[in-house]
Amino acid sequence: MATHGNPVPMIAHGGAPLQGVAEVPGDKSISHRALILGALSIGETRITGLLEGQDVLDTAAAMRAFGAEVTQQGPGAWTVQGVGVGGFAEPEQVIDCGNSGTGVRLIMGCMATSPISATFTGDASLNGRPMARITDPLALFGARAFGRRSGRLPMTIVGAESPVPVRYATPVPSAQVKSAVLLAGLNAPGETVVIEREATRDHSERMLRGFGATLNVEDSADGRVITLVGQPELVGQVVDVPRDPSSAAFPVCAALITEGSDVLVPNIGLNPTRAGLFETLREMGADLTYENPREEGGEPVADLRARFSPAMKGIEVPPERAASMIDEYPILSVVAACAEGRTLMAGVKELRVKESDRIDAMAVGLRACGVSVEDGADWWAVEGRGPGGVPGGATVESRLDHRIAMSFLCLGLAAQAPVSVDDGGPIATSFPVFEPLMRGLGAKIERVET
Repeated sequence: MATHGNPVPMIAHGGAPLQGVAEVPGDKSISHRALILGALSIGETRITGLLEGQDVLDTAAAMRAFGAEVTQQGPGAWTVQGVGVGGFAEPEQVIDCGNSGTGVRLIMGCMATSPISATFTGDASLNGRPMARITDPLALFGARAFGRRSGRLPMTIVGAESPVPVRYATPVPSAQVKSAVLLAGLNAPGETVVIEREATRDHSERMLRGFGATLNVEDSADGRVITLVGQPELVGQVVDVPRDPSSAAFPVCAALITEGSDVLVPNIGLNPTRAGLFETLREMGADLTYENPREEGGEPVADLRARFSPAMKGIEVPPERAASMIDEYPILSVVAACAEGRTLMAGVKELRVKESDRIDAMAVGLRACGVSVEDGADWWAVEGRGPGGVPGGATVESRLDHRIAMSFLCLGLAAQAPVSVDDGGPIATSFPVFEPLMRGLGAKIERVET
């Protein structure tokens, strides 16, 4: 049973095209970072378009607990009065990060080089996720971590009294790990260096520069080398958060597989480190176009138009693309089920340790809906049944995972029989307006009375 409250069973029915404009929420990754860097700055940071999902609200509460003044001024409009780099106060209560792996890992990083302690916890899903990938590099700065066996929450981080800069090569492609190390490096003297073999989303690098940090990025034989000069004075900024491509993925993909659909999703962030899904869909033959491309707040954006695409074919997704679309593989596998032929998704072992084991969750659910799926440790392959060919008719376990729940509800819009999820409650963590937005486009998605 979900710890966020009573389960919220939901069901999606096919038969209606999706039409109209989908105003998806602000980017979750940028929203987390805007709050955190605002708290680490001097002066006021003004944020518009902030995602007001539970994950981001938990990060806002955490910044208050560390001493920043965080205030909602209106829908999506927030201000942060920062305390400066090294200015965090020791929180009086346990920091509850709910379902957010991004939130807890970034917050651990930004407090690990201050001489304070903080205890972190989360919901059942977050408390089952590994934290050693964060605490190991933070230990190099001088921080100590005390948690459950296998490095799991609840966990207390004791910040370094005299932090030292580090040089760290990330063992797996992870924007969370990279960002945590960079945030820790802010309060360490000298230069902190992060080396990543595969480029991951670079919102932290862009935003750190925007707030006044000295940061350099170079490509080398070892990979992408990011050098941060420690102990800067960050200055509050005005941040206009673009709309979340990971949230846009759901109305976009639902439109591609639902007959007669034509949906416009405006103002979507198209950072190259985040746009792998859209590139993949176009390679499959999706009728997906970019309109009015432009740049806002240092991030490339455009309006996306998605139309029903009955000619999509299965492809082999390049493994090196995984970092740019890691959260979108669940909904991509739904599209693959509605395409012709086999889609292979490899190099995706990171999906095994997300909010759920997303490879297993999608494989089990797709099989229950009549789709043939093979899977291994870091790959899975979906045999497409063509447009309108997925039988559906199953009730799928969401496993406390918002993306699993939304993916199967989108499948239900295109399947021959309705598809249910046992608990849609976690959707609120990242996409609180998912239900009214999808219904506004014509989707038949309903809560099931129990």
